[in-house]
This record gives sequence, structure tokens and C-alpha cells, in this order.
Amino acid sequence: GSEMCKETDINEQAQERLETLIEQIKQAQGVTEQLKAENAFEWIGRMNNIRACAVEIVNTEIIYA
Repeated sequence: GSEMCKETDINEQAQERLETLIEQIKQAQGVTEQLKAENAFEWIGRMNNIRACAVEIVNTEIIYA
């Protein structure tokens, strides 16, 4: 019951925060759709790095808090 709802809320909060962080970091680092079109491998590498950083931030802020 209550524990399941709490876990769902935390998961939703973490997912929303992750998506927001990824967008913010992409903008800050200039990772654009143009880069994706011009150099897909560079874009993939940078996106993987951004996602990994965002996951660490979310884990620290929400999951392990």
C-alpha cells in the first residue's frame, strides 16, 4: 500500500528530474540536433556522458537522500 505509493512517487520524481537535468546539461554543453545530424557518434558519446552525469546527480539528490 503506502510504501508502494511512496516508491512510485520517488521514481516519478527521479525520472522527471533526470529528464530536466539532461536537457539543461545538453544546452549548457551545446549538444544539439545539428551535432546529431553532423556527427552522430560524437552526439551519442556526449549524450551517454550527459546521461551518466545526470543519473549520478539524481541518485545523490533523490535516491540516496
